[in-house]
Amino acid sequence: MTQWQSQQITLAEDDNLTVVPRENCQIVTETSEQSVTLPYLAYIPESQKLLLLVTCGFPHQVNLMTSDDLGITWSDPRPILPDDPEKRSWLGFGITWLGAGRLALAASASPPSGDMRFRSYSDDCGQTWSDPVPIQRTSDGIEWHQWDPWLVDSDPETGEASRIAETGYFCLPENEPCPRGGYSQAMIRFSEDLGRTWQDEIRPPQWHKADEVALCRAGNGTIVAACRINQPKPYWHDIDHYEGLGFSLSKDDGLTWSDVQVFYEWGRHHPSMVRMPNDDIVMTYVVRKGYPNTADGYPQFGIEAIISHDHGETWDMAHRYILSQWKGNAKGEAPELEADFRAKWPRWFASCQATSTQLLPDGTLLTAFGTGYRSAPTEHGHCSPRDIGMVRWMINE
Repeated sequence: MTQWQSQQITLAEDDNLTVVPRENCQIVTETSEQSVTLPYLAYIPESQKLLLLVTCGFPHQVNLMTSDDLGITWSDPRPILPDDPEKRSWLGFGITWLGAGRLALAASASPPSGDMRFRSYSDDCGQTWSDPVPIQRTSDGIEWHQWDPWLVDSDPETGEASRIAETGYFCLPENEPCPRGGYSQAMIRFSEDLGRTWQDEIRPPQWHKADEVALCRAGNGTIVAACRINQPKPYWHDIDHYEGLGFSLSKDDGLTWSDVQVFYEWGRHHPSMVRMPNDDIVMTYVVRKGYPNTADGYPQFGIEAIISHDHGETWDMAHRYILSQWKGNAKGEAPELEADFRAKWPRWFASCQATSTQLLPDGTLLTAFGTGYRSAPTEHGHCSPRDIGMVRWMINE
């Protein structure tokens, strides 16, 4: 793998965008021909080791990659859940460092009867993992859909997790023509025993029409929620890449929330947030829609970042960071399973999926993201290979 470049990122000409040099980005799965998706980073401070949770292959399986040199090189993916005799498709979500050698992650299995949600724990820094245990449902029996890592409040003396906040969502009954079967409702709940048991959830009315919600504790104690929001009415029948991005704040430790302030009505989502040593908050997210097509008609996709200097109250949209950007490999919006699928696959196969950002000891940021820039259709309607990209970057002074 190419070594990281130490140069400072530079400002693009004629605008306020900060563009990270391409040499600061590497594709860590470039030698693989399988699908590798849904990256989630976790940092173990005691050993300065990075873990990367990914989902590999078809049927999907939950894997872990490790780095002992702060993201310069990575191990091959290794499966971490027990063999499944039913050969179900598993997706991994939201790996979270809990301190004292402990980690947790979520996983979903997709048998013919429908989704099933599980959780697995590690007590040895990710070397081994427990058998999956069912994720506690909501107070009225609705299945809990997790996407983002937990917000962990740690004991200042021991460094161990003392309180955990978890977000989830469910789809509301079909009352409007939305691809998800109606609008979604995001929720939050809390645990004081490392996520084994949970208090009854809170369903903020302000989070109606939101699903995936990432959390960050600001320096002044505010909890900042970056919300993926359902697509606006003109895009009800389109792919969920048209979903948008906004933020909501809680001043009372997550009990009540402000209205969602919208950054983008559509095309940008999958946020991840990091609090910097000076209490700035950095948010990364994907750009699936919104960039203009290239001159020869191909779509463009990317990974961006914005910063808040006031504990999440406002965000500097005028000075965005472009962490990565690439050209698609297909034109048009072909239906997913039409007859000539292999010859005319959807343009969105090359798009991005998920961001996960960690602050490293030297003050740089490492952002992992999913990309399909090498993707092509398979006979089963999947696209492969898909890749995991890594960008190491820093904030301009």
